Amino acid sequence: MIKQYITYTRVSTRKQGDSGLGLDAQDRDINLYLQNYEPSQYEVLDTFIEIESGSNSDRPALQQAMSLSRQTGATLLVAKLDRLSRKVSFIASLLEDKRLKLKVACMPNADKFQLHIYAALAEQERDFISARTKAALKEAQARGVKLGGLRDKTGERNKAAKQQAQQRAEELKRLVLPMVRQKKSTRYIADALNQAGIPTARGASWQSGQVSRLINRLIEK
Repeated sequence: MIKQYITYTRVSTRKQGDSGLGLDAQDRDINLYLQNYEPSQYEVLDTFIEIESGSNSDRPALQQAMSLSRQTGATLLVAKLDRLSRKVSFIASLLEDKRLKLKVACMPNADKFQLHIYAALAEQERDFISARTKAALKEAQARGVKLGGLRDKTGERNKAAKQQAQQRAEELKRLVLPMVRQKKSTRYIADALNQAGIPTARGASWQSGQVSRLINRLIEK
């Protein structure tokens, strides 16, 4: 019997979505799970990508992914638990939903009870890190340290990554757009690029989510 999955990836900001840095990492973890921890044959029914804060529980793509999972019986697969939400209460409601099957790639063997505990511990850790960061910034300001330099460097790296991704999109334009016009699926296009021996900008294999972002870059261009 073929095991069915629905994948969901999320980043918090448009810049993260454009750069592909966060989404690529999630695609990689999801692919690692499917290749190494799913013993039977599998298929990915659909892939949902969202650019939205994890504090917002009412996200359209997530709601669609969960609805499809309930309708088909397919397992909802995410790279990390916080891609679903950063709220323990929301995570708990999902784990109590008997119609929703859920797997977290980076915790492949965790059951629902363990996921609930992890969500609670992660929330405590985020609260502590936030308090520690605020205290460190206050101490730095008291010493006269000027803040902001690291943000500038991060912005430069993100800009360079975005330019690299756009350049790669232009190189593949003639190959990809004809398949888009033929209404081929993102999985079909990913398989075609992989079979042709064409890697992503980072030298990895293509996944459906990466093809979706590639198409968006070409359309927005």
